Amino acid sequence: MAVRQPLFGTWDYVVLVIVLLVSSMVGVYYRFTGGKQRTTKEYLLADKNMPFLPVAFSLMASFMSAITLLGVSSENYTFGIQFVVINLSYGIFTWVAAYLYLPVFFQLQATSAYEYLERRFGKTTRTIASLLYTFQMVLYMGIVLYAPAIALEALTGINRVSAISSVGLVCIFYSTIGGMKAVLMTDVFQSLLMFAAVMSIIVCAVIDKGSFAEIWRIAEEGGRTEILNFDLDPTVRHTWFTLIIGGGVTFLSLYGVNQTQVQRYLTVKDLKTAQKALWWNWPILTFLSLTTSFSGLAIYSKYHDCDPVTTKVIRSSDQLMPLYVVESMGHIPGLSGLFVAGIFSASLSTVSAAVNSLAAVAVEDYYKPLYKRFYKYALSEKRALIHSKLIAFVYGGICLLIAFLAQVLGGVLQASLTIFGAIGGPLLGIFTLGMFTTRANQKGTLFGLCCGVGLSLWMAFGQPKPPPPKLPVSVEGCDKDFLLNYTMAASAVHSDESSYFWLYKVSYLYLGVFGLLCTLLVGYMSSIMFFKRSESEEKSVKNPDLFIPPLSRRLAEKRNNNLTRISDNGIGSFRNTYDTHVL
Repeated sequence: MAVRQPLFGTWDYVVLVIVLLVSSMVGVYYRFTGGKQRTTKEYLLADKNMPFLPVAFSLMASFMSAITLLGVSSENYTFGIQFVVINLSYGIFTWVAAYLYLPVFFQLQATSAYEYLERRFGKTTRTIASLLYTFQMVLYMGIVLYAPAIALEALTGINRVSAISSVGLVCIFYSTIGGMKAVLMTDVFQSLLMFAAVMSIIVCAVIDKGSFAEIWRIAEEGGRTEILNFDLDPTVRHTWFTLIIGGGVTFLSLYGVNQTQVQRYLTVKDLKTAQKALWWNWPILTFLSLTTSFSGLAIYSKYHDCDPVTTKVIRSSDQLMPLYVVESMGHIPGLSGLFVAGIFSASLSTVSAAVNSLAAVAVEDYYKPLYKRFYKYALSEKRALIHSKLIAFVYGGICLLIAFLAQVLGGVLQASLTIFGAIGGPLLGIFTLGMFTTRANQKGTLFGLCCGVGLSLWMAFGQPKPPPPKLPVSVEGCDKDFLLNYTMAASAVHSDESSYFWLYKVSYLYLGVFGLLCTLLVGYMSSIMFFKRSESEEKSVKNPDLFIPPLSRRLAEKRNNNLTRISDNGIGSFRNTYDTHVL
């Protein structure tokens, strides 16, 4: 079978270069305007005066990476549109994140989200949690650069080394010199390009097929429009329950307690504005998710009778979207370039968000405490700013290194993405133990975290696993040249799922759920049964600011009642009552 020639011309490169230049110029602009990034408050938190709308776009762009754009379209092409139900979970759990978790972080006003864990439990918990976050994000950054580069290389002719280097260097440049303001404003620009890339596919398909109805009809005939799967079985890959429960826990692990998002909330002036930004993130995120999902059906309308994966035109379904672009829009000057710019923008927004947040964690959680311990005095504002920029630059370099290593260690792709999901649930668990309960203590919480991470990783990497059941594809419409070279997918031997260990069959969306539940149950029970609170923990549970608003109000009322007893019974009586009271 002849290999299709990449269609990426001069105008496509012009469009791509313009996008990268604009992103760089945004960094230069914020370096020399406003406060000129002279304080860590401006560099890491944008002076806490950002409007809600750029923050809302940035919240969406931070985790809608190029992997997501390519993966969601592939998901709907291969498995159908059941995945769109996950957008309902985003709406449900936006309320939880906005009114339970977010007020605690806003009350704390700390640059690092993990400072909360130190105040609630102790330094050990803070250090371990921030190290897990750092490990999680460094791996993910490398993959976010590498995965789209290999998908685009085979089809557009863009060398993967050039793609990784250009996107990585531009990202390091503007996020290092422009700080959080540059990151937020480029996220808006890059979000619009992501929408443009996806919409170009839908518009092209509608023009090709004549209407939305025809695209839907073809998808319906191919069994891609089933959406009402309410199966309670946790081993079924996608149902309403796996998508809403599993998707909700994933959402909370990202938008409830993740440093990258918490840092964005703190760039606005007050809690109400932060909550407004989070609520606006939902329709923006949902619109991109739905359009990307429909783009999968649009792509299916072209290849429904000649599947390019089966005929070996492409290596994997993640290359479906770029294949469609070069074959359907490659003849239009600049349009392929716009699509690639949208994919690169998705990578830029995710990596820049991570670089800035990792710098904040490194300075606040590691560097400042070590500096104070070594020199016996606190790090100055000027030095903290210089070191923040240097650390952001270093993390950008590490990101590039991971991306280049990925091409040597092929298995790191799936492993890294799995680790990202497996760690998120347990990390959500320890924050939840701290904010939702007064019984949890440091030793019990850390024991729960170890068990939760262990269970999640066991489920994630345990082998063998049954292959996901894909919907049927056809090659009946392929040319004779193709038919001579493909291997029918239907000829594959189907394994008996009953022979697999049950945990290995559980839907990947429940990885975070199992990790969260294990952390919560083990952490809470072991705190009560085996460990006692330290002196500092006894003080922390009397601080209402460290708990979710309903529990905080209860604790505040108890404290006020106890304070009232001072005037009624005297200070000695108050002390006896308060010390013996069990929270």
